[in-house]
Amino acid sequence: MIRRSLDSEPRATMNASSSAKRRHTMRLPELGTGGAAVRVSMWLVEPGDEVTEGDRLIEIAVSGATIDLPAPVSGQLVELCVDEDQPITPGQVLAVLECAEAS
Repeated sequence: MIRRSLDSEPRATMNASSSAKRRHTMRLPELGTGGAAVRVSMWLVEPGDEVTEGDRLIEIAVSGATIDLPAPVSGQLVELCVDEDQPITPGQVLAVLECAEAS
């Protein structure tokens, strides 16, 4: 598996005007497929892309159907953890997003 991620850049020291960031891992939910094979069909975003909660991020294939999975949070996509056409299982980490810390 090849992980694609946004190049790490040095982070400036946080000050009062900086907003805190947190990492959010997006996992494959339980789809009730009864053991049917689930595969990544296509990524619709790339590392570095800004996304809004609910945006389509990935298409997965299961039993001849295609399902879109939405962004669980708004933020920047920093890492894709699975490749296209790769089999995936419920609970597996699909991507990592960085988002503003909730106040």
